[in-house]
Amino acid sequence: MKTWLITGCSSGLGKSLAQKVLEHGDQAVVTARNPDTVQHFRESFPETAYPLQLDVHKDDEAAGCIAGAIEHFGKIDVLVNNAGYCLRGAVEECSFEEIRKQFETNFFGTLRMIQHVLPHMRRQKSGVIINFSSIAALRTAEGSAFYGASKCAVEGLSDGLRKEVGPLGIQVIVVEPGPFRTDFFGRSIAVNENNIGDYKNTAGKRKVRLANPEDSGMKGWGDNSRAAEVIITAADNAAHGKEFPFRLLLGSCAVRLAEEVYAARAAETAKWKELSIQTDAD
Repeated sequence: MKTWLITGCSSGLGKSLAQKVLEHGDQAVVTARNPDTVQHFRESFPETAYPLQLDVHKDDEAAGCIAGAIEHFGKIDVLVNNAGYCLRGAVEECSFEEIRKQFETNFFGTLRMIQHVLPHMRRQKSGVIINFSSIAALRTAEGSAFYGASKCAVEGLSDGLRKEVGPLGIQVIVVEPGPFRTDFFGRSIAVNENNIGDYKNTAGKRKVRLANPEDSGMKGWGDNSRAAEVIITAADNAAHGKEFPFRLLLGSCAVRLAEEVYAARAAETAKWKELSIQTDAD
């Protein structure tokens, strides 16, 4: 039986993952900024669900959450950094306060949890860290530059981290979801209110919240429960020394986008190769 600690369990993929983990018979520390939103897990799984309050902005809450999880269950086998949101607005429009808050949640919140869990995982010489990224790290749309930048930072962090902790028995997975039927397009969107006319037809068109995610026009919607099963499979493989992906794409939309992005980058590299290599020293 593994023990999972999952951030952002009040809704969306975090909620679905927590549900599936518990249904599988594992233990789960289910966290949210408002602990009332995750109490139902304890009602359904009184022996294996442990709800805790966690705002990833707060170092004392992150440390307390890790300590509380270990005190309650004795270990943490899988850390899932899922908590996050998307700031919508043009680069020029967004304030530094908004930008810092975006990175404080998506990047520094992830980093904070990792730094607090690693001493425990190093002692037990095992563990899996799963960091949620996004297809926005592959191709960032107008109006989401800071969201994409924060997820690119998560990926760079994760790539370096896996090479540091892999020899210690700790594995790292980055999850790159495509579109899912969650409240991401509604409650998880922060809309910048500084509207500059020149961006009306680019970033301005994306400064919306959607009650119905499918109104976004994106294709290839994923199923939350199936995504949870896929993540559990990858984590199980990583925990048991089997082959697993470092970058785990979720959904056919994500796969298509990755194929397009990688092919385009390979073509661009080949096209400009002769110019690029002119920098080599004789």
